[in-house]
Amino acid sequence: MKVIFASHNKNKTREIASLLHGLIQVYSLEDIGFFEEIMETGSTLEKNALIKAQTIYKHTGMNCFADDTGLMVDALNGQPGVHSARYAGEQKSSADNLIKLLEKLKGKENRKAYFKTIICLILKGKVHYFEGILPGKITQEMSGKEGFGYDPIFIPAGFSKTLAEMTLEEKNAISHRAIAFKAMRNFFIENINS
Repeated sequence: MKVIFASHNKNKTREIASLLHGLIQVYSLEDIGFFEEIMETGSTLEKNALIKAQTIYKHTGMNCFADDTGLMVDALNGQPGVHSARYAGEQKSSADNLIKLLEKLKGKENRKAYFKTIICLILKGKVHYFEGILPGKITQEMSGKEGFGYDPIFIPAGFSKTLAEMTLEEKNAISHRAIAFKAMRNFFIENINS
């Protein structure tokens, strides 16, 4: 089965292809020649994922899915949340986002945070949602070269290293995105022949 992933993020596409283990054929927006940016104007992760998936479904009429992820930090009342990708501005710079977040947390003892991923799948015209949550804490400084986004400053609960210090395999075993995509994968396994 061919399904379009409504994302321009090559890192994310690579991560998801490895998570879905060949169960379905995942095509990126580049693969289908869609290069426009989809504006994420929703006030929640669910709304943003739906906006992206609906845009691609209307454009192609094909099965597709989109995700949205946010980092929710306790001491910042859930920020950056839905604005995680653009936390430091519209340029969407991961480095700037990391610097701004560490700055905002200076002197704060409560470093608890969690990642939340929402996937919106449009399959045969019907909308389905899947969720993944990864609790943890924000470090004092960046550490690690793997991963992307906020990975260098996030230590998952029960671990002593950041997501950016883990291999892709280690990260995929526990990540918020992995949890959500495994839920979608199980949904495909149950429904692929129906």
